[in-house]
Formats: sequence, structure tokens, C-alpha cells
Amino acid sequence: MMGAMTQTVAHLGGKWATSVVEVSSDLRSLDQGGRWAVLLPYYGLPVAIRFRNWQDQPPDLGPASWLGPATGSWRSSLDELGYLQAVAEVRSAIAAGSVYQVNICRVLSAQLPDLDRCHIGGLSALLQAGNPAPYAGMICAPEIGVEVVTASPELFLERRADAICSGPIKGTGKVAADLTTKDEAENVMIVDLVRNDLSKVCVTGSVTVPDLLRVEAHPGLVHLASYISGTLLDEMRWPQIIEATFPPGSITGAPKSTAVRIIDELEPVPRDYYCGAIGWVDADEGTACLAVAIRTFWKSDGHLHFGTGAGITWSSDAQAEWRETELKAANLTDVAARSWQSGLT
Repeated sequence: MMGAMTQTVAHLGGKWATSVVEVSSDLRSLDQGGRWAVLLPYYGLPVAIRFRNWQDQPPDLGPASWLGPATGSWRSSLDELGYLQAVAEVRSAIAAGSVYQVNICRVLSAQLPDLDRCHIGGLSALLQAGNPAPYAGMICAPEIGVEVVTASPELFLERRADAICSGPIKGTGKVAADLTTKDEAENVMIVDLVRNDLSKVCVTGSVTVPDLLRVEAHPGLVHLASYISGTLLDEMRWPQIIEATFPPGSITGAPKSTAVRIIDELEPVPRDYYCGAIGWVDADEGTACLAVAIRTFWKSDGHLHFGTGAGITWSSDAQAEWRETELKAANLTDVAARSWQSGLT
């Protein structure tokens, strides 16, 4: 297994990407030709990798071996008491009138038990089997320190020429009956925020909400999702689009600028890739699909990391919000604890 998955490869939108042409942190590159794998950290510089080859079948990269951390080995950046205190701080800010909603997250970290058996391709295969997701993907570029795999259920931005769409998720339960009026109100708040974000780069009057409060089922839970679409202005390019819409509203809050400031104050460690965006951009075809980087693992310094969070409003019950973060993490950390040794599929 030594040496497998050492070259840069991506698996995004159902296609495998190989043969790197260039790597850039400049979003202007996304308008200059080629098909790119894109990773936008919540904090830090963008990572854009242009690949020459994109194909439906997995390339011959050799086997990928994975031995994950035990389920009980994860350590949280916020323990239960710390999370409850953060919820109380957000509710105080809401009472003061400075914010309506803030998404409070925690980062889980676990030491990898065997560095010779921690190829992110193996974890990607496990997730595809054990937690299938509409925006599943992987970017493995170990030479630049990027090894990220996602089972994201949430659309950040989809582009087809001048048509753009976003699909924020707010509201989580084990079954549809668990979803509450609080979840619906939270979702509508973020729909309004995303409408405002898109209006900055879209033709006046073109931003609409074709689907509001759709119940979507995923492994072990259900979500409320809404979809907002618009028509891009002719002069809009990717730097302007990302500036207007990033970070995603569903993982920050409303108003976004205040929510981001409160997140910086209350969350003890950086989110890193969590709550950013991951996906692909095809500059030649004028198409793209970027997911919100939730249900996402990344490797660094011999550890595996994973983020989980919940949206806090005035009507939040702190214990219920903590349980929501546990629910969102449970199936994924169980899958990551498994072992895998096979060819890439």
C-alpha cells in the first residue's frame, strides 16, 4: 500500500481528474479556460487545480488503503458545556438586536492510527458506500498539503452559462416529523440572505425562489432545503461571484457580517476547510458546481478532522442544538472508523 495515491487527483461531479496543468490561488484563473477542481477554505487562500483529463472511469492509480480512527477517539474543539455557553452568547446577541441567527460549529479531531494506511481515496470509497451524498467528492493533492473528502448534501453554487442557483439547508431531524416551525423560520431567514447575496451579481428582478422548504432525506437524517436562482449580469466573473456569496449564508447567519464576527469570537479553533466550498468549475463550458463543505473530512499533521454545527436562533434550545451537532456527526464518524483496502472505485 505504500506509495498509493501520492499523485494529485480529484473526484468531483462523478468525474475523475488527473494530469495537473496548473495550481492557482487566484480566482481570476477560473475565467481563463480549462476545467478546475476548486476548494475554498472558510479561512485561507483558495485552491484551484486545473486538470487536463476528466473521465467517468477511475484512472489506474493503484489501491487505496484506509484505517480510520476509532469512533470514541474524536476530540471536540467545544465540549458540551462550551457549546451550551456559546448558544447562550448567541441568544444574548439576538436579544440585543445585533443578529438574528448564527451558525455555531465545532471541529472534531482524531489521530490517525497508521499513517501508512490513511489514503484519503480509501475514505472517499467508504463514504460513497456508507454515506452517499449528492455532492460527494475528493481532492487529493498531498504535495500541496490538501487531502479533503466530502459527503456534502448542500449546494453552494451551480452555474449553467448565465443561470446561477444556490440551495441552502437549514433544519435537521432524524425524520420529517422532527422538523419544527423553528427550522422553517431559520430556513426562510437564510433564503432571504442568499437572495440578497445573489442580487449583487444578478440581473435586477431575476432572483427567484423556485423551491422553498423542500424535505430531503439523507443517511440517518432529513434536512429542509430551499433553492434560489438568478440570471448573472454579463460582466460578472468568478471573483465577483465569490465575493458576493462567500462564505455561504447557511453556515454563517444573518446578518452575515455580524454572524461572521460572532463566530470568530465564540469558536475556539479555525474552521479550516469546513464550511467553505468544494467542487468544480469549467471555464470553457461556463458551468460549475460547488458544494458547501459540510459533512467533510480533511487530513493534516497526522490527524483527521471533521466539523459539525447548528444554526442558533432566539427560539433555540441549547441541548437540542448540541444533539443536532451529534446527529450530524454520528453516521460520518462511524463510516470513517472502518477500514478499506481495495482498488479505487
